[in-house]
Amino acid sequence: MLLLQTLKGEKTTRVPFWFMRQAGRILPNYLKIKESYTFWQMMQHPKIAAEVTLMPVTDLGVDAAILFSDILVIPHALGMGLDFLETGPVFEHPLAFRENPLEGLHPDPSKLNYIYDVIDEIIKTRPANIPLIGFCGAPLTVLLFMLQGLGRKGDFPDAIKFIYEQPDATKQLIDKVTDLTITYIEGQIEHGVEVFQLFDTHAGLLPFELYQELFMPSIKRIAQVVKSKQVPFIFFPKGIGVGIATITPDDCDYLSIDWQTPIELARKLVHPSIGLQGNVDPRLLYASEGEIAKTLEPYKNFAKANTNFVFNLGHGFMPGLSYDKAKFLADWAKNELTK
Repeated sequence: MLLLQTLKGEKTTRVPFWFMRQAGRILPNYLKIKESYTFWQMMQHPKIAAEVTLMPVTDLGVDAAILFSDILVIPHALGMGLDFLETGPVFEHPLAFRENPLEGLHPDPSKLNYIYDVIDEIIKTRPANIPLIGFCGAPLTVLLFMLQGLGRKGDFPDAIKFIYEQPDATKQLIDKVTDLTITYIEGQIEHGVEVFQLFDTHAGLLPFELYQELFMPSIKRIAQVVKSKQVPFIFFPKGIGVGIATITPDDCDYLSIDWQTPIELARKLVHPSIGLQGNVDPRLLYASEGEIAKTLEPYKNFAKANTNFVFNLGHGFMPGLSYDKAKFLADWAKNELTK
């Protein structure tokens, strides 16, 4: 398992690669399945979710599969009404607009059991050389959706306002999200995930000092749990800029770098014992194959100079990207990133 070898510090002949949001969106076979099932139905059907999880292994040739699920399963298991429509997930009543935002949040870990059934099916049916990456959303990113729902989700103004106006309630909500997240992570690992990635897609929406104060304690708690299970832990705090310099080896084994931060600069800023993952701008795949190859050229030398590196995107595949371009990227990584 090339990815696991790299994450554990073993020598390999080439750089492993996988892509965020690889299971879906750009895969013709996924879009075909989606004609018959809703997103929610696919997530809850073990055989279909397992098939979608493993699809990029066959269709793109990636070195790992990542669980087909969604970061909002935690709010659902906390008792928030959630539905996945064609336009995206929708909450019945986001917390920032409730008179008492803490009322009615009752963790029910049994609502996550169907995901463990999916993991069991993946482990049963995957190729022997393909590790399974588990994941969930980090407390800030999950809380932003819980507070505001999906309207103007890019900057979450109502959620950010709540965090500043109600710091005590915010801290209590962070604890509730973190506690159930840890239970969820332990369940994923118990059922067989071999790598875990924590997505904080909206980490950059707060000043880094405030992010450190409110949310890094939860990240550290989560990291401690994953590491105690001897599972490599990847942390993706998108948008924190030079804040990556404050991340310690206790916080993660690998740091996933967003596309705003040059990979060479990230290597200078991040603690040397922390591996790096990333960080191709997914929008590059709108360009011609020649331009893509030219832009990727510097990764060749970076790969030779840095053994603790996993090639990936700096965020997920964009909707509507060409499958042919994604396959070109995968083939380029497999053929060009030798050590």
